[in-house]
Amino acid sequence: MVRILKLLLFLFVAGFVALAGFAYLGDMAPQRTDVSQPVELNVGD
Repeated sequence: MVRILKLLLFLFVAGFVALAGFAYLGDMAPQRTDVSQPVELNVGD
């Protein structure tokens, strides 16, 4: 029983460290591009 608790604790700590590392080191910035598209309006019809 103690082995399972140690394993769960280790997995929890490792997951938290991995999540924190990804949050600080991961580059999640979006790539921005300008999009221009003509729009046809049928106002007088």
